[in-house]
Amino acid sequence: MIDLSALTPEEAWAVASTWGREPRMNELETLMWRSDRHPVMSSTGVMMMLLDSEPDWDRLVAAHEWGTRLVPRFRDRVLEPVVPVGPPAWVPDDQFALDYHLRRTSAPDDGSWPALLAYAESFALAPLDRDRPLWEAVLVTGLRLSGKAGMAALLLKMHHSLTDGMGGIQLFSLVQSRTRKHTPKPPVPELARGVSTDPVRLAAEEVGDQVRRLPAAAGDLLSAGRVVARHPRAAAGVAVRYVGSLRRVLTPGPAEPSPLLRGRTGTTWRFGTLECAFADLRAAGKAAGCSVNDAFVASLLGGLRHYHERHGVEVTTLPMAMPVSLRRPGDPMGGNKFAGALFAGPVGIEDPVERMAAIRGQVLSVRAEPAIAAIGLVAPVANRLPSGVGASLSQLGATVDLSASNVPGVRHQTYVAGAAVERLFAFAPLPGVAVMVGMCSHVGTCCFGFNIDGAAVADHVVLMECFAEGLDEVLAVGRVA
Repeated sequence: MIDLSALTPEEAWAVASTWGREPRMNELETLMWRSDRHPVMSSTGVMMMLLDSEPDWDRLVAAHEWGTRLVPRFRDRVLEPVVPVGPPAWVPDDQFALDYHLRRTSAPDDGSWPALLAYAESFALAPLDRDRPLWEAVLVTGLRLSGKAGMAALLLKMHHSLTDGMGGIQLFSLVQSRTRKHTPKPPVPELARGVSTDPVRLAAEEVGDQVRRLPAAAGDLLSAGRVVARHPRAAAGVAVRYVGSLRRVLTPGPAEPSPLLRGRTGTTWRFGTLECAFADLRAAGKAAGCSVNDAFVASLLGGLRHYHERHGVEVTTLPMAMPVSLRRPGDPMGGNKFAGALFAGPVGIEDPVERMAAIRGQVLSVRAEPAIAAIGLVAPVANRLPSGVGASLSQLGATVDLSASNVPGVRHQTYVAGAAVERLFAFAPLPGVAVMVGMCSHVGTCCFGFNIDGAAVADHVVLMECFAEGLDEVLAVGRVA
């Protein structure tokens, strides 16, 4: 992988120009796009950049103008083939208007943190225009946070088909400035035109591509048949192991859903945040012989244990999900390359050290499953059927109570039009789960973003208090080691 922090600004911009250059969605992105039922089965998330001051508006607009030319994906719209014979294409939006996608507003109410989160919730729940490029941003000015006036926040809403969390962090690392001072940006080439925007032609091109791939596919099938004929017992063993792995991957084990987290509708989102020093969370994981991710998940499960105890409900395990990155060295930047893993979260283990150890064993086991990327086999079939089929497939994730994602963030200080980015919170979409949590590290701080189904959790303030308790008990492990 490229060490983005070691690049000069000029080198970073050159790399950024290669971000998101695939002409069509991959099958996973197509599945998320066609199965989207906002907000109930949404694939829209929000990134919140907390800024130490109000950025210069003209510089901010100019930076977005330059950035969307450097990375044309943010000027592209989705073109569906006239029949679903293949994935959609990305084509230039000839009607692109930056002032539609980038706006500004004054801080709501008293400019406090709760008021900002409430505004972010409403911003996230407003659906994206599916006929335009799949992002919107709004600058919120006049915030007063922790007694400091004049702060601001930049909210960026994107559809998941644009990129996953890792791809988003790559982009931020490459295009954000490393100084408050104005940095002259190099000119970028004129945007390419002449791309076909005819859905009939797109379908015909896809059929033609599939026909051209048939000889290679037939050759692969014939080679596989020869292997099976020569080694039937070994082939049968591989098939049996894969089927067993598939069953484990697609079901979260013996965990029963929590009786406290039922009744979710996905129509009401409640945001929350926590934070801690990255060094402290790493120390806690190290003290238990585990990773930062193990400590992160252990804190969440500890919080859910406290929440159930407050309600007098005893639980030992809860079904949860975690994305596993499938990115490899040399993969193009941007896009989506991950698989979802399901397992039974050991919420009932009181000792945070034992809980971290149990999580580590489960995560390592799940990562080693042969069928971890099984969605790649199912998605192409679902994508060529009515979109409701894909939506039903996506609802597999709705069987879990908690989904947790950890994305390594930016290690060096970054700036947006003269304002320093102090925190970066990710509020991931809520596709049927009760609680979605994304952690992003930013310049030594772990930023936890919570998206909670308000129909399933009426007392989300109490739940956030419990999550804070779970984080505290995990961090205490590192302090006494």
